[in-house]
Amino acid sequence: MADLHPVTIAIILANVLFSMSGFKNYSMFEKYKFNVGAIRRGEQVRMVSSAFLHANTQHLLFNMLTLYFFANAVIYTIGVPRFLLVYVSSLLLGNLLSYFLHKDEYHYSAVGASGAVMGVVYAGILLNPRLEIYFMPGWVFGVGYMIYSIYGMVKRNDNIGHDAHFGGAIAGYIIAIVSAPILLEERPLIVIALALPIIAFFILFKLGKI
Repeated sequence: MADLHPVTIAIILANVLFSMSGFKNYSMFEKYKFNVGAIRRGEQVRMVSSAFLHANTQHLLFNMLTLYFFANAVIYTIGVPRFLLVYVSSLLLGNLLSYFLHKDEYHYSAVGASGAVMGVVYAGILLNPRLEIYFMPGWVFGVGYMIYSIYGMVKRNDNIGHDAHFGGAIAGYIIAIVSAPILLEERPLIVIALALPIIAFFILFKLGKI
């Protein structure tokens, strides 16, 4: 793995510092977490701030390790500006999807950079399908995690923001293909494989399962 780009280091530091502040300060955590009721009252800052908070050290470590594995594949292929576009767009689309799916659940809350990170994961896999993470091919991890997210959205039996993961992945997928349309010709199987969970999500949504 090449050295981390300064932009990635800055994002990791922002997540670590903000999350650690939230660990120590309950009122700050409550003020900046994603909460449907608060957002509907006009506190839109939570749509962004919640993505820099984490539930615990394990949650933070998992997200930052995943970002570590995939960030360079995006940065050194399509450049820093588009990497930042992937990260920010995935963060926002992830939280917007969460808001849309839970808009009538005023007490629904969530935290974490998972939506932004999943956007980087999906873009990274498309741009460099040889990537490996946690001893498995990157595309297997990406597809598997999305299937797990669909299961979580259907069952709703845990406190994980699966819908944010999904929204982020959709943003990363679209931006990667728009940034490098040659992927459609060079890696059609990877493009199709990563599209299948997204298609499954929309089918289940139309059927009222999500």
